[in-house]
Amino acid sequence: MQMAGARILVVDAGGRGNAIAHAFARSPSVERVFVAPGNAGSSLLQKCSQADGSQIRGIDEMLSFAERNRIDLTFVGPEGYLSAGIVDAFEERGLAIVGPERRAALLEGSKCWTKDLLREIGVPVPPYRNFDDPDEAKEFVNQFYDSHPGENLVVKADGLAAGKGSVVCSSREEALSTVKRIMVDPRIFGDAGNKIEIERRLEGRELMFFAIADGKNILPLESAMDYKQAFAPDETAAIRLFNRLSGNPNLDNNPNTGGMGGFSPHPWLDDDLRDVIMSRIARPTMRRVYDMGLRYRGFIYFGLMIVERDGVREPYVLEINVRLGDPEAEVILPRLRTDMYELSRAVLDQSLNEIELEWSPEYHLGVCAVSGRVVKPLSSGSEERPGYPGAHYTNIPIRGLDTVDPDVLVYHNGTAFGDSGKIYTTGGRVLTLVAKGASLSEARSKAYDNIKRIRFNGMRYRRDIGLDYL
Repeated sequence: MQMAGARILVVDAGGRGNAIAHAFARSPSVERVFVAPGNAGSSLLQKCSQADGSQIRGIDEMLSFAERNRIDLTFVGPEGYLSAGIVDAFEERGLAIVGPERRAALLEGSKCWTKDLLREIGVPVPPYRNFDDPDEAKEFVNQFYDSHPGENLVVKADGLAAGKGSVVCSSREEALSTVKRIMVDPRIFGDAGNKIEIERRLEGRELMFFAIADGKNILPLESAMDYKQAFAPDETAAIRLFNRLSGNPNLDNNPNTGGMGGFSPHPWLDDDLRDVIMSRIARPTMRRVYDMGLRYRGFIYFGLMIVERDGVREPYVLEINVRLGDPEAEVILPRLRTDMYELSRAVLDQSLNEIELEWSPEYHLGVCAVSGRVVKPLSSGSEERPGYPGAHYTNIPIRGLDTVDPDVLVYHNGTAFGDSGKIYTTGGRVLTLVAKGASLSEARSKAYDNIKRIRFNGMRYRRDIGLDYL
């Protein structure tokens, strides 16, 4: 049942939150969208604003805001709030909220637990082992490389690491070093690395597969091609410099990020592969979640590796995330023609079976502008920092936003207003610029033409988003 003039609270601080708020704002049933904590971009979208000027960050503060402002529906973006139990807290107060409860959020909160669950129910996963002792993990690494010449491993922190907790290794030395860096010193992911999962590195093509679930039904969404590594493969000099400045002994490792850009629709996700993923992975996983008595009402995405053998494509689950991805949301949600508010109400009413998702056929391509290496110190005594996903400078003024074409979307990841009304950087990922076109080439050309108009000290972006599929 629709409610005219609905008031929405989006819980998110980044570009994904901008994209979610923008999707809700397009609904004629929505009167106002508040974003908490939000960023400068949250106030630049029609019908949208930051909740109490970005001062709301804790779950109790969000509860109080929702009650004071008569919020009809809350939508949660990031995994941290979900794992902290925001859905449980809102439901206990009788407030409508979209997202999995705390226990179900463990699907992302513990890679070790999730892999054990998937293996138990027969969902295909790579061969793996879990460890809470670094010496046992190192022994396993040595045994693997002794027994499997020519193969490699992936080492993953068990807990939440902002999308950066997986290290794809190319040698025994790199795998051993990664175990040490995660579990012993310098513990690059903190307590998230108290346990690790080590899995065989599969060769194939990665796919982020998105779906939406209501506790009874699950529907596949459109997907996106995502670019996780910080640099293009041919940026060897930049990769080695980044690692040297970061103190990483493996100078050739191209580090993972939360995402450097992407595009939608996905270039090779067809109906046949979608059906295989739904029948072998998505439905069995959610069926087990429901059988365990866990409440899961919201978006989910499966990080997959598609391995082709004798012409047959086999999907394997690398990880599960209990929310929309970032920057995938920024290129998927602008294509959504179905009313976001109606879709969210259907999730809460467990009536997704009555919804027919509609999508724009146009390509949407997004490029992330990040805080890169600052060559010249900002002030006397400042150190040179490698940039995102490593240490980086913030509070840098952004110029050129007013020169971007009106039909190009600028979703803010890490920005804030200064005293002068100017917009400044606040994080590693700063902006995601999204352009659309009848072809991938057209969308790509427009995105790169416009991102060149934006400037801030140290700004960097990958220049190859979408290039490998033209």
